[in-house]
Amino acid sequence: MAADQVFHSRSLGIPSEGVKDQYADGKAAKTWNKFIGDSNQRTQNYKDFLIGLLKNNGCKTVLDAACGTGIDSMMLVNEGFKVVSVDASDKMLKHALKARWEKRKNPKYDDWVIEEANWETLPQDIETFLPDTQFDAVICLGNSFAHLLDEYGDQRMQKLCLSNFAKCLKPGGLLFIDHRNYDAMINTGATPGHSIYYNCKYPVDIKTSVLVVRGRAELVALDYCIDTSNDGSKQEKSEFRLCYYPHKLSTFTSMLDEAFDNRARHHIYGDFQPLDKVPVPAFYIHVMQKTKN
Repeated sequence: MAADQVFHSRSLGIPSEGVKDQYADGKAAKTWNKFIGDSNQRTQNYKDFLIGLLKNNGCKTVLDAACGTGIDSMMLVNEGFKVVSVDASDKMLKHALKARWEKRKNPKYDDWVIEEANWETLPQDIETFLPDTQFDAVICLGNSFAHLLDEYGDQRMQKLCLSNFAKCLKPGGLLFIDHRNYDAMINTGATPGHSIYYNCKYPVDIKTSVLVVRGRAELVALDYCIDTSNDGSKQEKSEFRLCYYPHKLSTFTSMLDEAFDNRARHHIYGDFQPLDKVPVPAFYIHVMQKTKN
């Protein structure tokens, strides 16, 4: 079978500019919304980790740079943070906007800002609706950053986007960004079926494919099969493919340090725990603290 048949996103589309939107046909966005559930289905470890670090560092304003359907943003709004949520996928944002409308009688949601924006032009995009604004924290979690593939073969756009995240932070601000343990996935050809982020109530099967070019892993494709038939009498299995750039821990760590001019404090966690506590984590979570001067 030809490579373009195996490694071709089934959810095609291009947003207004920049990064390809793998959720553009609406199918994956709808299924993903079911898969991750609402904010109540976020794991307690994740909530304690993120909210604990935000509060311990005095963060008040948060930019959710990959808000998707808005689940993490709602979790933060409920905790009293002022949240600005952006995404390049209008199909994903549709779910976030619907969620905000359903919460319109809750005063906590009056100041929740939801806008379309692209990582490649993030500071400029934010300037159009919130001039002269920087944030106490920026989050890009749930393996979101790996959606940005390496179009030119030198990771220049990924480096640009990481630099843009840094520019959106106030001095002393925090960036939370993660990626799957692609080192282990490349070695084993398998993806953990569970998630450290949400307690999915549906049976999930994930098939993993790794595209290797000239001895280097260039892309990982995950084929999701989610059985949502227990929603009602109708038997339904949803299948879709998402493609990711397989960030290796050492390379991604270096890119992050460079994005902050090698002046930021950089902590790395495995599945929300110290690295020495988790020999083979499913996710690596990086927390960068921008220098205060």
